[in-house]
Amino acid sequence: MAKSKTMYLCDDCGYESTNWYGKCPSCGAWNTMREMRIAPAAKSTSSSKRESTVKITSVLVGELTQDEETRYSSGIRELDRVLGGGIVRGSMILIGGDPGIGKSTLLLQISGNIADENRRVLYVSGEESLRQIGMRAHRTGVAKSAVRLIAHTNTDEILTQIAQESPDVVIIDSIQTMACDDVSGAPGSISQVRESAARFLRYAKDHSVAMFLVGHVTKEGALAGPRVLEHMVDTVLYFEGDPRHDHRILRAVKNRFGSTNEIGIFQMCDRGMIPVEDPSGILLFKREEPVSGCAVVCTLEGTRPMNVEVQALTATTAYGTARRMAAGFDHSRMALLLAVLEKKAGLPLANQDAYINVAGGLRLDDPGADLAVCAAVASGFFGRAIPEDMAFVGEVGLTGEVRSVQQMERRLSECAALGFKHVVMARATGSIRIPDGLSVIHVGDVQEMIRRLFGKASKSENA
Repeated sequence: MAKSKTMYLCDDCGYESTNWYGKCPSCGAWNTMREMRIAPAAKSTSSSKRESTVKITSVLVGELTQDEETRYSSGIRELDRVLGGGIVRGSMILIGGDPGIGKSTLLLQISGNIADENRRVLYVSGEESLRQIGMRAHRTGVAKSAVRLIAHTNTDEILTQIAQESPDVVIIDSIQTMACDDVSGAPGSISQVRESAARFLRYAKDHSVAMFLVGHVTKEGALAGPRVLEHMVDTVLYFEGDPRHDHRILRAVKNRFGSTNEIGIFQMCDRGMIPVEDPSGILLFKREEPVSGCAVVCTLEGTRPMNVEVQALTATTAYGTARRMAAGFDHSRMALLLAVLEKKAGLPLANQDAYINVAGGLRLDDPGADLAVCAAVASGFFGRAIPEDMAFVGEVGLTGEVRSVQQMERRLSECAALGFKHVVMARATGSIRIPDGLSVIHVGDVQEMIRRLFGKASKSENA
């Protein structure tokens, strides 16, 4: 009788080796190599191979039908937006996020909405008891919905129950708690996660059942388990958010049935996850009087324009080297913009501590936020406030020039809808439509922007 083979697999990246390592040679993670025993494959005769051979036939691409996939709403517009228009029958959706971010709460709300539309929903929990789920259901108003619940972790027994109840939607919370009896390894190991996901996927495709899988994330923010898990599913969604703030962002990083440029914004409250239709309204702070060091940028999160406030503070340093700190903005990009302001606009910032903060806990990766950061720094340095009805959009280069960015018409429309009267932007923008009631201020470089907003000031006047 052949002996089983011992392999070691990395929990983070899936690296396989016959030897154990304290540090994974592939991803460099420590203490992630797990032992897995692989049973030898049964030998088959040549005759049995011939008998089990399945004939494969090819199909012309022109013969394929062009029927649209069947979708139905989740009852939450923000989620439908991210999914590309709704839930597709037979699709498998993987949702990842930090612990406590709201994944289970959102999925339980989705279950209630779908069940209220006379569709069968089965919620499978491997982490919480039925009593815990019931407490959350009463808090979020789902207790009166016809959602079926299971608290179990055996994959094959769960599939048997799914086959008996024939639901339209199945939610697995979470895939890392599922295990197959005929697969070696503890729940959460690479072999168990991979095989459990594969069996759920086969059932979803064969029976046109939409499935949601909840996935744990590592401390680096990536989905735990084998990378093949993300390749197997149709859609990968990430729940992002700062635990110190109540808003959450649902972002698609893979979607076979829609765009990956859409995001959904939610607000966490005692009644669950509330969709935010107007994100700019919760990100902009209304003040009685304008203050210096604040500028508004119309940024893009995916394809959705949002107006966000950028704050800057400068103060004479008490140390030999000035400090540079940024929250919600790239630190290296901040240092580059400060150098441009000093070299090209003449602002003496070498002896100034500089602090940048993006209000609301968001992180700006849009190059169109450069001009707003420069305006906020200049406003704080001069001590002069920027009008509250003014927004900034533009990328700043190393020579100080202001460049246009994409989707300018959508950004301008968002500014006009929120009541902004002026937008400072690049001069060479091409032909774009300016909304009625919106005044556009074209600038060629940061020096011109500072001169037009604050007047021309020399270094001696700024000191």
